[in-house]
Amino acid sequence: MKDFFKFMFATVAGIILSSVVFFIIGIVTLFGMVSASETETTVRKNSIVMLDLEGALLERSQDNPFEQFWGSDYTTYGLDDVLASIQKAKENENIKGIYIQAGYLAASTADLLEIRNALADFKESGKFIVAYGDQYTQGLYYLSSVADKVLLNPKGMVEWRGMASTPVFYKDLLGKLGIDMQIFKVGTYKSAVEPFIATEMSDANREQITQYIGDIWGEILADVSKSRNLTVDSLNAYADRMLMMLPADETLKCGLVDTLIYRNDVRSYLKKMANLKEDDRMPVLGLNDMVNVKKSVPKDKSGNIIAVYYAFGDIDMPGTSSEEGIISSDVIRDLRDLKDDDDVKAVVLRVNSPGGSAYGSEQIWKAIEDMKAKKPVIVSMGSYAASGGYYISCNADTIVAEPTTLTGSIGVFGMIPNTAGLMNKIGVSFDVVKTNKYSDFGTITRALNNDEQGLLQQMVNDQYEIFVGRCAEGRGMTVEEIKKIAEGRVWTGVRAKELGLVDVLGGLDTALEIAIQKADVTGYSVVSYPAKKTFFENLFSTDQGNYIKSRMIQSELGEFGEYYKDLSNLKNMNKETMIQARLPFYLNMK
Repeated sequence: MKDFFKFMFATVAGIILSSVVFFIIGIVTLFGMVSASETETTVRKNSIVMLDLEGALLERSQDNPFEQFWGSDYTTYGLDDVLASIQKAKENENIKGIYIQAGYLAASTADLLEIRNALADFKESGKFIVAYGDQYTQGLYYLSSVADKVLLNPKGMVEWRGMASTPVFYKDLLGKLGIDMQIFKVGTYKSAVEPFIATEMSDANREQITQYIGDIWGEILADVSKSRNLTVDSLNAYADRMLMMLPADETLKCGLVDTLIYRNDVRSYLKKMANLKEDDRMPVLGLNDMVNVKKSVPKDKSGNIIAVYYAFGDIDMPGTSSEEGIISSDVIRDLRDLKDDDDVKAVVLRVNSPGGSAYGSEQIWKAIEDMKAKKPVIVSMGSYAASGGYYISCNADTIVAEPTTLTGSIGVFGMIPNTAGLMNKIGVSFDVVKTNKYSDFGTITRALNNDEQGLLQQMVNDQYEIFVGRCAEGRGMTVEEIKKIAEGRVWTGVRAKELGLVDVLGGLDTALEIAIQKADVTGYSVVSYPAKKTFFENLFSTDQGNYIKSRMIQSELGEFGEYYKDLSNLKNMNKETMIQARLPFYLNMK
């Protein structure tokens, strides 16, 4: 017995000691990662910047400790980091060029266009860009086509087949479950509710989708035609041939790529481009390295600030674990602080949102209206600034959008599920005792009666009138003029400019130029808001289980990862606000 207790205590002591040791090792490792991430990168002579694009592009980067601990096949990049890295590479004399290693990147055409324009500006410095891919997705080929040389694996392929939109419909699934979606909307083109009440696109929705994907494809064709010196007709003909199914030699003959080469030989190719000998050193800097490269521009001492405030994601909607969204209460507080800060001379509101809560959108609209009274407000639209995303943008002094930004969608809807059929299927029934006529209004266990339907439809109608009025006031148009282009219709940035919903076509850099001009300052610093969370703030605030789960699901789904958001929205439907103004989809260029 003595030996038993001796071994038991020894085992327990060993477990405790091991735990302490592993805890100490973990803390040391943690601080080591933090220290490494904050160390300034030294750029050596003859360096190359590598954009290794494999994962998903977000509006703004945010360090996540769990991604660093466990790693991830689903890497995320911040558009802000990519653009800043390209600018630093242009300014740094020790950097010879940029190497794009194309993999799979979930990103919108508008984001790819913004990066593409930054790369085109980089080429103005006289430095080179080389792109390589084993298999180019259409989106990354579009991005890479701006390069001086586009390289392809001899057994690889280029996806070049045109664009398509494939909405998902849940009506039959909900019907089998015994769930009936009760819909209230304003806007012939407001298609956000269609997945729940139809099995195919309405004629109006098909019309708007046909137009905007045609516009986007037209922009892609024009850009690739210019970069590759190919006619638009030829590019369309190649898309109809599905070159990706043919040997790589055919893609080379068509002029979509310059050279067939294996990945192992790319380094030697890059050295030749940099006028280096085979045995010369050629340091390679990744995005993480470039983030910590010091800017070449001296620090401004004027104290003047041009603020860039990032508002991206759904507005006041339940999130999908690690993804961020626009929380109206937080945004209102931040914008009030920027309004009251006398050092802030102008604000660029970077909007990348398909919409969300109509109520939350109205509150942000009011905060922007208040800020306009004291300083210029410029909106820079990213991938989306539609529905609620347009609501919060419409009263800016100037609105800037990419030609392929999806915007407009001025419409409102309400949606309440009726689960009575489901409850009946599983043998669950309900009764009620109430003090007043509408005490149980909004319950999902029964259908709405006629009076309740009338009240909800009137509420939606009223919100639509407010939305249209805000747009008319902000854009200096009449309500009647706005209604002609509203009805929930989605427009590309180029169409929105023609209609008066947008002022200028361009990216964030264009919006900054306008803000600086309107602020009428010579010295200034560009500062991003809200401040990014530190490593430790993320460590203690991120939900570890949900983060890992979402990353695993998206990684496993691969190119179908975009549907994960649809499933998450279905799951969180009971948490959503009753009246919404948002897009039903996310259009990615893969």
